Order: sequence, then structure tokens, then C-alpha cells
Amino acid sequence: MAETEGNREKMPKQKGERSVLALTGAAAILVLAVNFGIKVYNSRKQNKKKKDLPGSKVRVNLSALEILKLADQIIAKSKEIHDAVASVPLEKVTYTNSIFPLAELEGQQFPLVQSCVFPKLVAASDDVRKASAEAERRLDAHVLMCRKREDVYRVVKAFVSKGELMSAEAKRYALCLMRDFERNGLNLTSTKREEMQRLRTQIDNLSFQYIQNLNDDNSFLLFSEAELAGLPLEFLKTLNKTANGKFKVSLKSNHVAVVLELCKVGKTRKMVAVAYSKRCGEVNLSVLEDLVQLRHKFARLLGYSNYADYAVDLRMAKTPSKVFEFLEDISSSLNDLAAKELKMLKDLKKKEEGELPFGIEDLPYYVKKVQQQEFDLDFGDLKQYFPVNLVLPGIFKIVQDLFGLRFEEIDDSEVWHSDVRVFSVLESGSGELMGYSYLDMYTREGKYNHTCVVGLQNGALSPNSARQIPVVLLLSQFQKDEEGQPGLLRFSEVVNFFHEFGHVVQHICNRASFVRFSGLGYDPDFVEVPAQVLENWCYEISSLKLISGFYQDITRPIKDETCKSLKRWRYSFSALKLKQEILYCLFDQIIHSADNVDSVELFKHLHPKILLGLPVLEGSNPASRFPCSAIGYEAACYSRIWSEVFATDIFSSKFRGSLLNQYVGMQFRNKVLVPGGSKEPIEVLSDFLGREPSIQAFVDARAEYSL
Repeated sequence: MAETEGNREKMPKQKGERSVLALTGAAAILVLAVNFGIKVYNSRKQNKKKKDLPGSKVRVNLSALEILKLADQIIAKSKEIHDAVASVPLEKVTYTNSIFPLAELEGQQFPLVQSCVFPKLVAASDDVRKASAEAERRLDAHVLMCRKREDVYRVVKAFVSKGELMSAEAKRYALCLMRDFERNGLNLTSTKREEMQRLRTQIDNLSFQYIQNLNDDNSFLLFSEAELAGLPLEFLKTLNKTANGKFKVSLKSNHVAVVLELCKVGKTRKMVAVAYSKRCGEVNLSVLEDLVQLRHKFARLLGYSNYADYAVDLRMAKTPSKVFEFLEDISSSLNDLAAKELKMLKDLKKKEEGELPFGIEDLPYYVKKVQQQEFDLDFGDLKQYFPVNLVLPGIFKIVQDLFGLRFEEIDDSEVWHSDVRVFSVLESGSGELMGYSYLDMYTREGKYNHTCVVGLQNGALSPNSARQIPVVLLLSQFQKDEEGQPGLLRFSEVVNFFHEFGHVVQHICNRASFVRFSGLGYDPDFVEVPAQVLENWCYEISSLKLISGFYQDITRPIKDETCKSLKRWRYSFSALKLKQEILYCLFDQIIHSADNVDSVELFKHLHPKILLGLPVLEGSNPASRFPCSAIGYEAACYSRIWSEVFATDIFSSKFRGSLLNQYVGMQFRNKVLVPGGSKEPIEVLSDFLGREPSIQAFVDARAEYSL
């Protein structure tokens, strides 16, 4: 997950020694892994003075008071610059006096803003985390206020209307500024702006209420042990029991997923699925319907015909009609494969349960059952082949060979916790400093509990036209073993780590001139593409061999057959799974594209149409339990599939069969990563692929590895 607005421990080394994590050849990577493992897990107790990173304006280890003071200084400086721009006479506007000062301000303040807000994710002190959250609140409120300044808007609009010659990226930036103002209603009458604010407040309140209703729902079902046949004893031990010995199964997703995947009793699975589908039924159905209507009103004040038009306008897809066309093309292309998958599952249910009809609630159980039969994969055992101290240098090796980057550990920089590690990222050939990366990999109390990447300083042009040094933080939640040493990774953690490291490379290599387009400042429909491309290395034999080794003997990587099984497992029943996702994406897009949609009837219509005749569960309606449509991804749920399609096209047409081809890797770096958000994504993609992107590789990959 990219967070656009990301640790470690350092090894004792001899004076002058540098840890160069970039070698070549099988022997070198083995030596590297052993050496790296020793370094990672030794305690570093040196008392030498910690240094700042040259070229980095990011401040670590600020106190709570310093964070709030810095936030106030940022706001004061920002107000000063906005006041200066606002004072420019409209007949005298130029790029230098109206646009450049705002771009310069963003460049100067981005690492300072991040210095205030990233501690809430990593700081050990509760006071520091609270101060960081408060600083973020103040800064967000200030940014919103700036985007509502009519005096600054008039100056920016006057400049854009003037049509002064400038670079394509500068023009794009100026248009983005004007768009920000106008999407905040600055081109509307004061009456309409007040209405916009009322609508925004109502929308925010309803969104919160929707999520709160789900969070507060503590409903559960009671089952006997026989009714839960197939569930692991370890899971049953975690369940509360009633006085008469019944097990309480909550309708939280973690309980529901286990029951639907593992319970042998079809009646139990259906009861759980039906109850889960009815969670917060009437109350959230009403909330979402009100939300959608308010969103339509909000969008129409801004001149859009509906909320989907408003939401998609700034994305790569551009229009809801393009989204519908995309989803329907993918869905129809998967029909044959999905029908084949569904027949396999129906046949298995008939064999196990007789003539009982196959329902949507049966999918997780029978998919899991087929996967267990078809693949010789024990993910518990597989974990023993992915020690952290081997996976990380393996990733470094792949990134070095592909993108011409070299990672060197810095052993004396200031960090916020002893687990945090810092690396300089260098150009492999010239040794030019490309950026810095913090790795904060291990779970601890108070730390943000998800894996993500946070840009701390973007590689944009600074006021004197020198490029700033990109700085990025990768946060993950790996566990240490019983002795406090970094432990073993689940395969899903390996894939996730590769994904996030794709964002690290993306941030470091971006060379857009404006902060808004640099770092992770990509179109939201495109920002995940580079990371999704890198995930593919987790399923290829050569790279899996590179990053794996039995923890007691790292010279023993996973077997070729296991690698092949992982790739087939990746795509098993992917057509049916995707069709389920497409169903929800279409639902989301339709309700945000039209007025007064009967969501219950809509879902009843879409469900059998998309899912090959499978009927809707009794009382099922995603409107009551679909948080993506309530907040965060409203009218944009399609975006994950959208970006995965393009990532698959890139990998299949350029990298497959040539995994460590640096010529192709450098093309990807220069044509896709370097421009960042400074160009239209379709232009970037077409330039790299040499053609318009296609869905065909995405469909073919699933067909090729089908059961």
C-alpha cells in the first residue's frame, strides 16, 4: 500500500567499514546473506554520536513540543507565501510571482510536514504520537483553508487564462492548482459554496456513522461442536462458550472467513454467510442510500452529472462509461474459465454432499478443498524457507540487477528505534546518490500495525534548481523469534514485502520536478502498478531460489516443484474470485452513477448475471456491509483491478522470461518511474509498451495456470 502524504537496527562495524548490499553471482549472494544475517541480529550498543543524512531535511526524534512548534511554523510560513501570491495584481501575474512560489513552498515544506506526521506511526512515546496526530490535524485544516482562498484562486486563474509559455509539467501543475480550488467551489457563488460545505459535513458524518455501525456490531451465532466440524481445535479454543456448551461465532470477518473456508457442515456455512450478509442491514442500507444522494448533490453543485463523474474525472479512467466498459470486458473474458472453475466445485460438492444446490456460500470451502488436493503446499512449512535475513538481501539483489540501484547500509545515522535500519541508494555504475530508505520492519507496541510505504522527502527540484534527495520509509510488521532475533516470513508477507519495496523503488527513481508529481505522486489508478509488477518475482523459480533458503541451512532453497505449485496456486479459481470482485465494483459504480437506485433489486439483478447464475443469499445486500463504498473508494472500487491489469500487461510483455534483464529494467525505470505523475499514465504506459495497454495478458495468465 502506498501512503503518499514508511526502520531498524545497525551493526557494529570496524571504523570505515561499509555494508554494501549489492553483489553478483550465486556465491556472492550466499556470502551476503550470511554476513547480512549476522549484522541484522547482533545488538548494536555503540555510543557514537548519530548523524543526520546529508541532503535530508527530514527530522527524526522530535519531541512532542517540537512537533507542534514545527507544525505552527509550517503553517505561518505557508500563510505568508499565500498572502504574497494573493497580493499580486491580476494584470501583472507571471509564473515567477504566482505559480513558482506555491511550488517552491510545497518543495520546502513537504519533508517538514512529514517530520511532523510520520511519528504517529512509529514513535514509542504516546505523547509524541498524540502530538503528531494533533499536528496532522492542524496541517490538514490549514491545507483545506488554503484551497478555499478566493484571493489566491483569482491570481492562479488569471495566470492560467494568460496562457504564458512554460514547460508541459509546469502547465500541468498550474492546472492542478486551479482544479483544486474549483473542486472546493471557488468558481461558485458564496451561497453554493456554503451548500457544498453543509453537504461535505453531512457526508463525513454519515460515512463515520456507517463505519461505526459495523465496528459496533457484536452479533454472533451459537453452534455445537458437531455443527463446527472441520474447524481446527486451536480455533475452537479461542471461541467463547455458553453455559450449555455452545460456541459463540462472531460475525466479524476473522471468524466468518475461518468458518466459510473450513467448516464441513454446509448448513452451518450457509447460516454464517446469511447472517454476515445481513449485518447492520436496515440501518446501514439507509445510511448508504442517504450518502449516495448527498454525494450526487455535491457533485452537481460542481457541474458534474453524478458523483461517479466527479470521482473518476481525475483518475486514469476519466469517465464512468470507461469503467463500465473495462469491468464488463474483463467479466465477459473470464466467463469460460469461471464456468469451468464453477463446474469443478459443483462436482466436488455433489460428491461430498449429494444433490444439495451449490450456493455462493460454498465457494470458499470448496476452493480451499480443491487447493489442498491439487497443491502440495504447506504454508506453515514453507515459512521455514523465508528467513528475513535472506529475503531482504535477495530483494536488494533483484533491484540492483533490474534497475541499476545499489543499497548500502549507513551505520551511524539518527533513528527513532534500535530496530530501524537506514540505507543509501546509489546508482550502481556511477555511485551517484539516488536517495535514502529507512526500514522499520518489526512489530512493537504503539507502532502502526500495517505494512506501508511513506514518502518523507520527494526528489523534486529545490528553489536553487538542485534536485532534492528522495527519502522514503518502509514500515512492516514482521515478528522476531523467541530470542528476539528477526524470524521467518509467511509467504504472504514475502509477497507484501516485495510489493512495498516496489513503492520504495518507485519513490527513489521518480524525477518529476514538482513535489505534487514526485515520490508517490501518481494518478491513483496508476500508483499501485509498479509495486504490482514487482510482486511477480515472488512466483518465478529463479527469484524464489534467490530469496529462499531453509532457516537452518540457507544453501537449501525451496524446490522447483514448490515454485511451480505456488504459481498455479496464485491463479487457482482466480476467474471466480475476480468475478465476485467485479460484482461489487459494478454495484459501487452504478449506485454512484444514477439517482434513487434500489440497491436491493440492483444486487439481485447483478449477482446471477455476473456470477454465472448463482443466486443471491437470502437478504444479502452489500449496501449494508461494504465500507469501500461508504468511505475511501466510493465510485473507485474498480481501481485495484484496473492497476493489476496494466501491471500484468507490463510483466508479461516485457519481463516474463527475462526476469533480470537490466536493459528492460532501465527502460521501465526511465519511462515509467522517472516521470512519476508529471505525465498522463496512458502516455507513460504506451511509451513503455510501444502500444496501447491491453487486458489480454491479464486474462491469458489466468487461463494458462488454470486447473
